[in-house]
Amino acid sequence: MTDPRLMISVSGIRGRVGFGLTPEVVARYAAAFGAWAIARGPSKAVVLGRDSRVTGPLFHSVTRAALESVGAQVIDIGLMTTPSLQLAVEHHHAAGGLGITASHNPIEWNALKFIGPDGLFLSAAQGAEMRALVEQGTPYATWDRLGETRFDGDALARHLDQVLALPFIDVEGIRSRHFRVAYDACRGAGGAIIPRLLELLGCQVTAIELEADGRFPRPPEPVPENLGALERLVKESHAQVGFATDPDVDRLALVSDEGRAIGEDYTLALATRVVLRHRSGPVVTNLSTSRIVDDMAAAGGSRVIRAPVGEVNVALRMRSEGAVIGGEGNGGVILPELHLGRDAPLGVALVLQMMHEDGEPLSTVVGRFPRYAILKDKLDRPAKPLDAVYAALTAAFPDAEPDTQDGLRLGWSDRWVHIRPSGTEPIVRVIAEAPTMDGAKALVDRGRQLLATLA
Repeated sequence: MTDPRLMISVSGIRGRVGFGLTPEVVARYAAAFGAWAIARGPSKAVVLGRDSRVTGPLFHSVTRAALESVGAQVIDIGLMTTPSLQLAVEHHHAAGGLGITASHNPIEWNALKFIGPDGLFLSAAQGAEMRALVEQGTPYATWDRLGETRFDGDALARHLDQVLALPFIDVEGIRSRHFRVAYDACRGAGGAIIPRLLELLGCQVTAIELEADGRFPRPPEPVPENLGALERLVKESHAQVGFATDPDVDRLALVSDEGRAIGEDYTLALATRVVLRHRSGPVVTNLSTSRIVDDMAAAGGSRVIRAPVGEVNVALRMRSEGAVIGGEGNGGVILPELHLGRDAPLGVALVLQMMHEDGEPLSTVVGRFPRYAILKDKLDRPAKPLDAVYAALTAAFPDAEPDTQDGLRLGWSDRWVHIRPSGTEPIVRVIAEAPTMDGAKALVDRGRQLLATLA
């Protein structure tokens, strides 16, 4: 029986170490994934990597042994970013990839992220197949069919080469600008890749918290309230832009030249702005992403298609719709020409390309577009189903356009509210956006009131 303290979603499994997530649990799920992958994949190779979390080395050893125990040929890339791992799966034509990372969660958390042979996170159906092995019993290999491990130390370098080879990234043009850049790695895996990327792009870099030891000096999610140190660094160093990444480097947040965090939704919006100058096609994002992406897409002559929250949901919709760019409003940028995964190094290159092309301060570009107030709240998940809240909200706002792909999103021409259970924490997320903070707060408060009735 699954421990209720363990969070299971399209992102994988995650939990607090010692409270739901233990070495035994990690071994069981890693073995099941390995057996599932090599039974269906193009080879017996499984790529393995971890971010900088304190518990990463322990779970890395456990996971490698578990994969070998089912006959997987492990390709160990060591300390990595999640997008680097996804690209490595494609590079090696592997049966899958396994990342040890809890992304933006606090320091006491860790997780396993499961990647299929196409470099995408497992779909809901694939995840169900894999988890069935956990319940039914994983077929372990006999002594003469155990797997082995080989090491690949070039995954990060290949990742950078692929970003810089994108046809509309003007490497020489960006280098000629000598941008002043501030960076906060929050002691995540970004310290192993982002400074090198900035160096290759000719930037003058001032950076903090580069030690990749997982001892986060602040909450690791790169949201504005956590970026005070980077805001000060931008001002003190007179930087033209500040970058912050989460521990596994698939999310990118920005601080403008004025030393102000502009909100992680702007990462995708600004990336969309530059890509649509070079490519034509739709943009895909999730239901909880700001309308600023719609504004940037409209300015580029494109339209936005919305998908359920979760990277794989966005990626699959991008593939089916032929999107030229997509991602999530949490700072995750996906470019199909590179791969169908959120990629912070890609985001860095696209933002610098936009600054190069525009030739004006980031704050000026941002100031030219409408500002929205977005409010993100989270509450303990009630014991009762959320259907009653969804029905009450829909009845309370008959003039809104409902979307039930993922929880409930009610949309108007200038505002929206989205209520959904989190896939990574035992909470319910209530997110609203409106032209003013009072308007957003009114929508969130209404959601809170209805959720309180289920407590």
